[in-house]
Amino acid sequence: MKGPQDFFSQLQGQFGQFVPDMARAAKDDFENQAKATVMAVLSRLDLVTRDEFDAQQAVLMRTREKVEALEKTVAELEKRVG
Repeated sequence: MKGPQDFFSQLQGQFGQFVPDMARAAKDDFENQAKATVMAVLSRLDLVTRDEFDAQQAVLMRTREKVEALEKTVAELEKRVG
């Protein structure tokens, strides 16, 4: 005849076999939900690719150089007139 200690020991052993699988499934579910949430948030943001960013930065640099050159020309013309 088994005593309560044996019964709980057996129950604990059986439960211990299922916990790692349950924990792994819970972890996988959490990761999937977290990934889906992050992707949903990112899809709502107005983001650009690195290539688009670099291209716009190059355009900005060229524009800045042209503006500086025009400012220099205007300053020289103002000196001549004034």
